[in-house]
Amino acid sequence: MKGTLLKKALTIFSVYKLKNLKKGDLDSAALKAPNLQEVKEDFKLLVDMGKDSYHGTYKINKWNLSVLVGTIIYVVSPLDAVPDIIPVLGWLDDVTIVTYSLSKLTEEIKRYKEFKANKQELAKS
Repeated sequence: MKGTLLKKALTIFSVYKLKNLKKGDLDSAALKAPNLQEVKEDFKLLVDMGKDSYHGTYKINKWNLSVLVGTIIYVVSPLDAVPDIIPVLGWLDDVTIVTYSLSKLTEEIKRYKEFKANKQELAKS
């Protein structure tokens, strides 16, 4: 059963990668982060990356951007492999997608963390 849900989640995720991300999606995603348990801090980082990309302060290639957008929209959308209204199980597919995305965005996340550290250094100066 777990394999079937993962396959369904990845199929829906691939559709969401093609959608446009809106500011409201980013705000909604930030509110849903606490439900993602062990990946909530990583998800918050993805949302921050999305916000910086949306505002043009951080450049990200199209492939990584599509993974980022797909992840955020998947988490925000009520239409996913297991509906979020089902306690606990409703968030498992979201955690799975976030974990999958984190594995695909490892290098981009390192780059983004360096970007944020440099940005903070400049702010202190």
